[in-house]
Amino acid sequence: MSVMKRLSMIFKSKANKALDKMEDPRETLDYSYQRQLELLQKVRRGVADVATSRKRVELQINQLQQQSSKLEDQGRKALSVGREDLAREALSRRSGLQGQIADLQVQHNNLQGEEEKLTLASQRLQTKVDSFRHKKETIKATYTAAEAQTRINEAFSGISEEMGDVGLAIQRAEDKTAQMQARAGAIDELLASGALDDFSGQRGDDIQAELDRMGGGRDVELELARMKAELGQGPAPQDAIEAGRPGQQQAPHPQQAPQQAPQQAPQQSPQTQQYPRPGEGL
Repeated sequence: MSVMKRLSMIFKSKANKALDKMEDPRETLDYSYQRQLELLQKVRRGVADVATSRKRVELQINQLQQQSSKLEDQGRKALSVGREDLAREALSRRSGLQGQIADLQVQHNNLQGEEEKLTLASQRLQTKVDSFRHKKETIKATYTAAEAQTRINEAFSGISEEMGDVGLAIQRAEDKTAQMQARAGAIDELLASGALDDFSGQRGDDIQAELDRMGGGRDVELELARMKAELGQGPAPQDAIEAGRPGQQQAPHPQQAPQQAPQQAPQQSPQTQQYPRPGEGL
């Protein structure tokens, strides 16, 4: 096979595939039905033309027959008055008209037979066109239903072009969401391990967080011990005494002052009776 033949075959196959993809069976059926209607119209015009020709021949035959009858009457009258020559001439002309009438009668018979054939063909074609029209509508309805069902199935399965684009968009959104979640988790782990600095003032170091919790718990215990000492339920802690200001004496509780006076007077000196306020240093 030569190169040109191969190129021609490839081009024809590509063109055939493209045309097959672009072809809509419904449009093709409508076009075929339109062509059949045009053919039927031509056949009907042919029948009308043949009928017109037949009618014209009939008119000519009638005219010639009238002339023939007139010549016959004229020949009879001429013969009655003794003009045999005129009668012979009239009959001679009448004979020529009879020959024309015979020829026209043959043409009339032929046209009439052609008209009958065309009429029968027109009726058959009309029946065929009507049958094709019903079949065309049935095929179009079936094709439309099959096309709709195919699109619905493709939409359900996600393989259609529109749903494919939607599926790709959803997939991209899910991928970006998963990527952002992974990034957020990684940053949280880095902040918790201390590999990244938290500029908001809250460090994520586990050791520092544990130390902060221990310090906070110790402050709470010291505050609780100091409040117990104020209420006379226990001695003041040494850290709380050292944290107080000198020269300030804690006022006794109004309800428990009479009970604390006889117990604390002989045991504590004036310097030890001063209690610091929470959070105040020396």
